[in-house]
Amino acid sequence: MRFDLKFRTPPARRICHVSSPSVSATDRLPFRDPALPLRKRVDDLLERLTPDERIAMLHQYAPAVLRLGLAAFRTGSEALHGVAWLGEATVFPQAVGLGATWDEELVRQVGEATSVELRAFHHHREPLTAPGRGPISLQAWAPVLNLLRDPRWGRNEEGYAEDPVHTARLGEAFCRGLAGDHPDHLRAAPVLKHFLAYNNEDDRCTTSSGVRPRVLHEYDLAAFRPVVASGAATGAMAAYNLVNGRPCHVSPLIETELRRWAGPTGHELFVVSDAEAPSNLVDPEHYFDDHAESHAAALKAGIDSFTDHGEDSATPVGRLREARERGLIDETDIDRAVRRQLELRFRLGEFDPDLDPYAGIGPEVIGCPEHRALARRAATESVVLLKNTGLLPLDPARTPRVAVIGPLAGMLCEDWYSATLPYQVTVAAGLGAALGAHGGEVVQEEGTDRIALRSRTSGELLGKTAFDVVDWGRSMLTLRDADTGRYLSLKDDGSLVADREVLKTWDVHETFRLEPAEDGTVLLRSVLTGRYAAVDPVDGRAAVTAETPETAERWQRELLRDGAAEARAAAEAADVAVVVLGNHPMVNGRETEDRVDTALPAGQEALLREVAAVRPETALVVMSSYPYALDWADEHLPAVVWTSHGGQETGHALSDVLLGAAEPAGRLPQTWYRGEDPLPDALDYDIIQAGWTYQYHRAAPLYPYGHGLSYTAFTHRDLRLSRDSIAAGGSVDVTVTLANSGARTGSEIVQLYVRALDARYEAPRLRLADFRKVRLEAGESRELTFELPAERLTHWDVATGTFTVDPGAYEILVARSAEYVVLTAPLTVTGTAPQPRVVVDRRTLTVDFDDHAALTLVDVNRVGGDAVTPADPDRPATLLFRSVDLTGAARVDVEVARADGDAGEARLEIRAGERELTRFAVPVTGDHYAWTTVGAELPGAEDGVHDLTLVLHGAFRLAAFRFGSSRTTD
Repeated sequence: MRFDLKFRTPPARRICHVSSPSVSATDRLPFRDPALPLRKRVDDLLERLTPDERIAMLHQYAPAVLRLGLAAFRTGSEALHGVAWLGEATVFPQAVGLGATWDEELVRQVGEATSVELRAFHHHREPLTAPGRGPISLQAWAPVLNLLRDPRWGRNEEGYAEDPVHTARLGEAFCRGLAGDHPDHLRAAPVLKHFLAYNNEDDRCTTSSGVRPRVLHEYDLAAFRPVVASGAATGAMAAYNLVNGRPCHVSPLIETELRRWAGPTGHELFVVSDAEAPSNLVDPEHYFDDHAESHAAALKAGIDSFTDHGEDSATPVGRLREARERGLIDETDIDRAVRRQLELRFRLGEFDPDLDPYAGIGPEVIGCPEHRALARRAATESVVLLKNTGLLPLDPARTPRVAVIGPLAGMLCEDWYSATLPYQVTVAAGLGAALGAHGGEVVQEEGTDRIALRSRTSGELLGKTAFDVVDWGRSMLTLRDADTGRYLSLKDDGSLVADREVLKTWDVHETFRLEPAEDGTVLLRSVLTGRYAAVDPVDGRAAVTAETPETAERWQRELLRDGAAEARAAAEAADVAVVVLGNHPMVNGRETEDRVDTALPAGQEALLREVAAVRPETALVVMSSYPYALDWADEHLPAVVWTSHGGQETGHALSDVLLGAAEPAGRLPQTWYRGEDPLPDALDYDIIQAGWTYQYHRAAPLYPYGHGLSYTAFTHRDLRLSRDSIAAGGSVDVTVTLANSGARTGSEIVQLYVRALDARYEAPRLRLADFRKVRLEAGESRELTFELPAERLTHWDVATGTFTVDPGAYEILVARSAEYVVLTAPLTVTGTAPQPRVVVDRRTLTVDFDDHAALTLVDVNRVGGDAVTPADPDRPATLLFRSVDLTGAARVDVEVARADGDAGEARLEIRAGERELTRFAVPVTGDHYAWTTVGAELPGAEDGVHDLTLVLHGAFRLAAFRFGSSRTTD
């Protein structure tokens, strides 16, 4: 989501959003009567709106209708971990940090605090938009339910976990906190982001996530389904990407899945587009020929509000009007979307301000002491102790002098979806205050080189100053003025000025590379533009204008301060070193940019090794939006700690944990892989075949999902099941005793996993079924009972197109992480064994394969349906369908499409086991969406159950096949 940030401090007063003289005249209209049912009020208001008024409401900025007393309305305020983009507000840990708490009640409280502050902004702050565009929206665009499949994802910080159960539980909790618990009125309206299968940034608007049915239902949809079905969410936002070749903004899954789940709740979901995504359907996606057609398709697919062209409503509304004039949409399509918006506005109290239980929230709640305390608690609970051989917790009496070293030692970062930090407690400040109370001290050392860049042409220093240089990975550097602390920034005219206090713009102008030249000098290159700095030989001014290294200025790099040497000296003079490394959320892994690997920035890794060489008592604190490969640190250091960017209270939280005032209660919400582990391709969304996440990854990780150590000790014992077998529709109670066998109070996450034994499908290694966070005093024990319904054992049966619990043997596992199982118990599911797949006289979709090789999932047409095609036309693609009953099959017909421009041979082979049944050429049909059926008689009537293989050669699409018992087509 991209918007310009224009922060200002508005007056703390209540804003009157509707000042129409006609309001009183409308008071007696039925839609103003709170005694009427909500649906009748919505219907009455909708009927009073003219067709033009209705279609105008389809844009993000819906105009006021003064004759009816309707205020202007806009969708969307960012509220991922606190209210964002509106100036100072309470900043909680990033969502991935909240995910590390595994604490639903805490996350609910964070959601509540966020919505309370959003209410205060809504009522008491002027919007940062043009006049008449509506107040600050109470529709909260949060939480993000996209799963953390790939740790290199640029927006990793926005998700809760790699597991769908974990994500859904915390997502529902956050939604409930946002919405409040009033039966009729919402405090804020949660919108789930981003539907669907969105986990890459590079080329995100044109890449397609290939999601086979099992992955779709068991993984990606599984994070959204429980939250929507619970009624906690009021809306959803479609994602930028495509799924199986079709843009998410025209996906049939919006209606067939999202809205179907919401049906029983009594409220429809209000679905919004992501910013500029409707326009993307034409350019750059080229999925439709013109914008009227694309906007019509999006509206029909279920998009209710178009976030497009910023505050310019005329362009997108004009496209929708054209679509109406061309008959691409009608009033029914428009009314359906407007009705959903109106229902939401009623629930937010817009039409009943005197009855709105949240209308009295005042501006004093923004950053109030209670929210600050909650921010500290959330930041503390999110800290994960990854390794500890006894160094932690630090004892101020034994280690009174602590060196806090690293680029993040005295720095907190804002990310794109955070508020302006109202204050900052850095790690050095937090530890310094805590140690000072015990007579200790902190020595802070950034560990960065201070350099000057001297022009070979003019002999002058760049900026007439020195710069402190930080490596954020992939040789991306920031250069901070040594005198002012401000970042060197590239201006629109190419000039370089050190004037930026923080990095927080959509296009980051403050990152550079120093590239070595052949003569020992360096070239200064902008990461943003790729151009090099040059110096005007006449006036000596430097500007980033050179297109090639040959025309770039040569700079002499003068080392004024050796950061590593100063860090070593600080560490040698201290009792303990705490090295704080990690990422800047706006650099090398952020929205629009994925990471290429999981390595620590080279400069930071080198700094860590320098410090550890002189001070073995070194603890690494990683403050990051995502996992790193910490192989060396794990092998050589006595302690490793991780926190996300935890907000304003980060320093207090880490100080509490490092000094033992608080227990390290966090557990990892995603797998941290080893550096030598070759991760799958970022665009391979098939977690089953690619081996993504703890469910399917075979190599041992560095730190597994669910991992986190404690300062106390826990034992798990007495695992028992209420029964040793259940039917497919039954349930079992799982009971285990947890005991704190250590000497101090602590928290443990009891993780309950399941796995199928001897499954007929490729089952997960294990899968999270439930979890519970438990806090116990030293010596305390507690018996915990989990109700485990059989549905937690289900898989998506591609043969029947439903969730199925196969009869057979299962295992229930109690674990401290996905790799640390402490107790197991067997469970049997009774029932009738699955039958072979029926394909004779039945249409079988090719996407319902059991296994595959070298194929891509694509769309059947622009409205619905999935098909397959070879990923590379020069390489055969294979589909496998296991245990297929071919009894009586006499012929086969297949549905194919082949474009005119698809060169070369195209043929399909069909085999039963190792025996070829038939093969035939695929004709040109004229277009990828022009489908035809071709078939062939089989040599003889088939019999028995076989594994069926389809092999595709060449460029064509295959949607379905049908074996017939007759030798003539229907």
